[in-house]
Amino acid sequence: MKKFFEEFKKFITRGNVLDMAVGVIVGGAFTAIVNGVSNFILKPLINWLLAEILGGQGLSGAITILSATYTDGAIDLANSIYIDWGAFISAIINFFIIAFTLFTIVKIMNEIKENNEELKEKIKKKRLSKEIREELKAKGIKRSDKKAVAKFLEEKKAEEERIKEQQKLEAEEKARQERLANPTTEDLLKKLIEIVEKK
Repeated sequence: MKKFFEEFKKFITRGNVLDMAVGVIVGGAFTAIVNGVSNFILKPLINWLLAEILGGQGLSGAITILSATYTDGAIDLANSIYIDWGAFISAIINFFIIAFTLFTIVKIMNEIKENNEELKEKIKKKRLSKEIREELKAKGIKRSDKKAVAKFLEEKKAEEERIKEQQKLEAEEKARQERLANPTTEDLLKKLIEIVEKK
C-alpha cells in the first residue's frame, strides 16, 4: 500500500500532470470569459443588427419550429420540437473567439521561445569556455581586456582553420597514396592507354 501511494505521489508531482491541472483550471475560467464576451457583448450586438436589418428578435427569435405545442394559444417552446439557429450561431461565435485567442496565445508563446533561444545563443557565443579561459590565463591575458581577448580569439580561429586545411590536405594526400598503392581497374586501364599512345 505504501508503494502505491509513493507511485501516486510521484505521478501527481510530475511536471506535465501539474501543467495539465493548471491548464484545466485556466481553461474553465477562460470558458467563462469567452461565454461572457459572446453572450453579453457579441450576441446582443448581432441581435441588434439583425433586428435593425430584418426586424424581429434577432438571434433569440431565429428558430425553425418542426412540431409545435400550443398553450393558451401561444407556442410552448419547452414542449415543442424546433431548431434553434441562434444557439447554433452563438456556438460558432464562441468557437471563433476561442480559436482566435488560442492562436494569439500560441503565437506569443512561440515568439517568446524563439527570442529565448536567440538570447541563449548570443550568451553562449559571448561566454568563454573553460578551455579558452585557461588558455587566456596561461598567456597572461585578462578577460577584462576586450581587445586582447578578441585578438586571441581571432588568432585561435585562424590557427584552427589552418589546422583543418592541413588535415584536409593530409587526408587527400593519404587517399592519393592509397590509390597509387592499390590501383583500381580504371586506373590500370588509363595506364595501359597511356603506354599504347606513347608507342
